[in-house]
Amino acid sequence: MWSLDARVLLRLCAIAGLAGLTAGCFQPLYGSKSVVATAGLDDKLATVDVLPIDAPNGTRLKRVGIEVRNDLIFGLTGGGGEQTAAYQLKIQLSSQQQQVIVNINTARPDIQNYGINANYTLTEVGTGKVVAQGTTFSRVSYNIPGEQQRFAGDRGLRDAENRAAQVIADNLRNRLASYFVAGT
Repeated sequence: MWSLDARVLLRLCAIAGLAGLTAGCFQPLYGSKSVVATAGLDDKLATVDVLPIDAPNGTRLKRVGIEVRNDLIFGLTGGGGEQTAAYQLKIQLSSQQQQVIVNINTARPDIQNYGINANYTLTEVGTGKVVAQGTTFSRVSYNIPGEQQRFAGDRGLRDAENRAAQVIADNLRNRLASYFVAGT
């Protein structure tokens, strides 16, 4: 007859055995080659040349474009030196603002959404063939304090632009990583 402790111990051993068998089934997306032979994604991402984003000079969208490009380059290279470009990434941005909550007494917006839409095209340098393209977007909200604090409202918009730019850069990096791992 089995005692209660022996049954529990047998079940725990079975669970640990199953966990050990499935532990080798997972591949880290950003792992190094020394751990997993097919990972090495960092080397592939570092070969992407992010082209300057075209926007009219002196506009807020130009500054946001520079922010997206800088965040993306850092995300792709990890702050290291660039490698020889095997791919070129072209990005087109558009932005929008939408009033979410309007003060009924003053008819001024209290909360707004700031959004960025990005179209991207990844081209192979050697052949000029487009290997990946798509769209991504980001929406963030920010507060607009009273009309006597207009500089705080401008700073809130700038912070929203920076947050939206970071989200776009992260989305693009993830889509490029997906392309290099899965080929789609």
